[in-house]
Amino acid sequence: MIKRSTWRRRHGLPVDSSASDRREVEGVTLDSAAVRPTTHRTGILVVGALIILIGMAAIAVTQGAAPIPATTALRLLFSDLPFITAPRDIPDSWHTIIFDIRLPRIVAAGLVGSALAYSGASYQGVFRNPLAGPFLLGIASGAALAAAIAIVSPLTEDSAGIGWVPIFAFVGAIITVIIVYLLAQTGASVSNVTLILAGVALSAVFSAVTSFILLTGGEQARPIFAFLFGGFNSSSWTRVLVALPYLAVGAAVVMAYSRVLNVLQLDEQQAAQLGVDVKRTKLIILAGASLVAATAVAMAGVIGFVGLIVPHVVRMIFGGDHRRLLPLAAVVGAAFLIGADVIARTVLAPQEVPVGIVTAMIGGPFFLILLRTRRMDGA
Repeated sequence: MIKRSTWRRRHGLPVDSSASDRREVEGVTLDSAAVRPTTHRTGILVVGALIILIGMAAIAVTQGAAPIPATTALRLLFSDLPFITAPRDIPDSWHTIIFDIRLPRIVAAGLVGSALAYSGASYQGVFRNPLAGPFLLGIASGAALAAAIAIVSPLTEDSAGIGWVPIFAFVGAIITVIIVYLLAQTGASVSNVTLILAGVALSAVFSAVTSFILLTGGEQARPIFAFLFGGFNSSSWTRVLVALPYLAVGAAVVMAYSRVLNVLQLDEQQAAQLGVDVKRTKLIILAGASLVAATAVAMAGVIGFVGLIVPHVVRMIFGGDHRRLLPLAAVVGAAFLIGADVIARTVLAPQEVPVGIVTAMIGGPFFLILLRTRRMDGA
């Protein structure tokens, strides 16, 4: 076992501190009593982030090719409550626009943004690399390729209420994770540089194969366009309900290991000495994160950089404790993608820009700045 004095020295703690002076370092605690204040603070931060998310969703309801006044939209949303009078002096089309078009789209964008940010935070924690994410690791492209295969196959119909596209996308994401991990593994360690390079190379290959399917698939392959550019044009309540079980299961699996993710920020040997089954834990977390990312791809296609930008910003502001980072990344990711979708459908209204283009225009410069910063820091 690693000596307590050595562990404390490596994490900047006084070696001679008494048991009562133990403090939490990035969520890796020597005293379980530190969990309570962390949980309380996490709750406050999540509530604050939820308020921002609700505000962004409220803005999204009113914006679009047909702007709707905020007061009218709110009265329509709450018209079923006994103390709210349903407005009668507005077009019936506004009710359809809000409840059948915009609300499903907002909910879908929120779920996809949460899923991408949540899985990105998980991948970054597992690989101990802030540049890891569903897009840069090729996981989104692998899931999109598998989803494209499902679209052109005879298995596109639901079986027992389970969509085949998310299942294929999950398998594609898992296979991609395994390939990238094996390519980057050198002995008992994983090279961060090789990890990113392998992900970029696989992403290029998978995108090429997807394009080939698109060119040769005829009319049946037209829905693949949505996966290549990313967007929420075809969002519906049915798609949201189908995706929820996959997202819930994957997110619950990762969250159950949030405390262990903190321990994995040590090197693998130290984590093993602290009682963590490193390989088994990594596989479980990767499976849960891949299920979440694959479902997001199945819902909206390849939307890049959300899984990189949001976890990185949340980590910079609120720290790297995954018990706090994961829920905050999910909420902030939802608000971010809802905002990006508002830009996508209003900047050239009535023409709509694919939301993947908007996130790429925001995320590309952010990624270059991040690379430059890490290079100057000697990382």
